[in-house]
Amino acid sequence: MTATVHKLPRASRRYATVAIVLHWLIALAIAAQVSLAWRFKGDHSPTGFALTQLHKSIGVTILVLSLIRLGWRLTNPPPPEPAALKPWERGLSLVVHWGFYVIMIGMPLTGWIMVSASKTAIPTLLYGAVPWPNIPGFAAMAPAVKQAWHAVGENGHGILAWGVYILFVLHVAGALKHQFFEAGVPVFGRMAPGAVPGRWWDWRLWLALAAVAGAFAFGKLVNPPHPASGPPPAAEAPAQPFLPQTPAAPAAETAAQPAAAAAPTPPAAAPAGPIAWKVAPGSSLNFQTAWSGDAVQGRFETWTADILFSPDALDRSKVVVTIDMASARTGDEQRDASLPAGDWFDAATHPKAVFTATKFEKKGEGAFVAHGTLNLRGVTKPVDLPFKLKIVGDKAQMSGETSLDRTLFGVGQGEFTATDQVPAKVAVRVQVNAISDKR
Repeated sequence: MTATVHKLPRASRRYATVAIVLHWLIALAIAAQVSLAWRFKGDHSPTGFALTQLHKSIGVTILVLSLIRLGWRLTNPPPPEPAALKPWERGLSLVVHWGFYVIMIGMPLTGWIMVSASKTAIPTLLYGAVPWPNIPGFAAMAPAVKQAWHAVGENGHGILAWGVYILFVLHVAGALKHQFFEAGVPVFGRMAPGAVPGRWWDWRLWLALAAVAGAFAFGKLVNPPHPASGPPPAAEAPAQPFLPQTPAAPAAETAAQPAAAAAPTPPAAAPAGPIAWKVAPGSSLNFQTAWSGDAVQGRFETWTADILFSPDALDRSKVVVTIDMASARTGDEQRDASLPAGDWFDAATHPKAVFTATKFEKKGEGAFVAHGTLNLRGVTKPVDLPFKLKIVGDKAQMSGETSLDRTLFGVGQGEFTATDQVPAKVAVRVQVNAISDKR
């Protein structure tokens, strides 16, 4: 039988080129995956987030390549095993090969289940560009069912990970045993055309080992870009300043002051009531925080403000700002998808946050403080907002900034309850361009 095998054409003793290419691509991807997993486990920093997304991308790549490889094997039988293999070696080889198919397909599938059943609906973008959907049907599952599926995926993923280590050691050890010590058993050459069994310094062997080591090094050293630090500029910002640069009214009033000083002072008129204002384009509601030292800037795309305000009628002024919590944008699609989830804004249960101010205090020329309350995630706390205001004719421009303690509102659950990665204080900045509503 040995003689029969050696009489076969050399091409018939090795795998087809397609199978060889798929084998080495999958092998290198698995080596990189293992190295990546060692790095980001338990790391919830921006680096860990970026590594996790790369890990998911490589996992889907392995799944696709493995399905192609399986289809090719089923339709293109592999070459015969070397006749010199012992029966137990044949049996072990069969177990290792089909075990690898189970792992190469099972691990990405269990990971896909974990992502699809996660309570945080983070979308998967392969290599930051190609959308990959969740498993159909998972989004509509009840929370308890989804949690159970997540446990299935997580436990299965962990069990299969141990399988990777065991099969990898058996596979490599078997290939090296035959290559180094059994010159009459051509095993490595089946996947490395031209390799001669028994030859320790065959360049193909050392090239393969170097490539696998390089894949491990890639997983250890790769530094994928962190999520963007902020969203792009708002498209609706006006090109020209909202308020006139040199309004004529103040100059005329200044010129009239000497004459007015000489005239008797008329009785003070009763202050007019507060004015209703409509928010104009160019207004913004922004926030700023950090994630493991990386600055994170964001804004709410959708919010409304009911403004009834006049500097001469502070006691009757009132402002109500309503914010759509699902509209937060920070410049990274995957991170933005996590913000409305239960760990953060819990927008499904509390879709709106409302700031209501009914008390205003003047602090200086054009400087005020709004004393109000913020209702966020069902929690209401007092909030003071210092702001500056300039009114010219029927236009007004306001800018203010305050600081909120996210932990007081329950924003950040689980591992993010702690403030070592995301600080408790979040800066909130608001700018409002408004036009008086003369209805």
